[in-house]
Amino acid sequence: MKTSSRITHLFLTLLLLFTLSIAHAQTKYESIGGVKLVITGTSNVHDWDMKSDQGYCSSLFYVTSTGKLNGVSNISFTVPAESLKSFNTYMDKHAYEALKTDKYNNISFTASSIHIKPNGVTGYLLTAKGKLTISSVTKDVVVTATGHLKADKSISYTGALKLKMTDYNVQPPGIMQDAVKAGEFVTVKFDLLLRSI
Repeated sequence: MKTSSRITHLFLTLLLLFTLSIAHAQTKYESIGGVKLVITGTSNVHDWDMKSDQGYCSSLFYVTSTGKLNGVSNISFTVPAESLKSFNTYMDKHAYEALKTDKYNNISFTASSIHIKPNGVTGYLLTAKGKLTISSVTKDVVVTATGHLKADKSISYTGALKLKMTDYNVQPPGIMQDAVKAGEFVTVKFDLLLRSI
């Protein structure tokens, strides 16, 4: 075997071993029963909110052998739009019409780049850039969250994101012939608990 061929073979072997070691360092986490999502908004009469606990989140985390979180390579989140419920079923109906849930069943977020940094002993700050899809529109957003790696190796994180509904072609819903009309800005608050699978 020629020297150049041996070097190439050695390089490919080392690259394969490095790739396998990274793959084994990744741990998939899911939010089975661990999602709380609240959308809050205003109207010309009173503030309102819609809640769901039926979302699903999955992530790939890098957790060291000593139990430290040192990276995230994937985050995806989906919530059925009609799982969001308010205090008023009539309002819910109008919200679903505004979201066009007959055509677009889910609200989703997929991260394209993620940065984390330590925040205390078990905490961290997470910044995720990605695509948020609501109704028929997908836009680039930046989501920030605070998280903790717990003693049982579960991971929690919470955060909030302010959105303008008309940016997603969603007209603020109204009821009673628009006597009660929602404002165009909403805040999406999330509280997630993820466990390794």
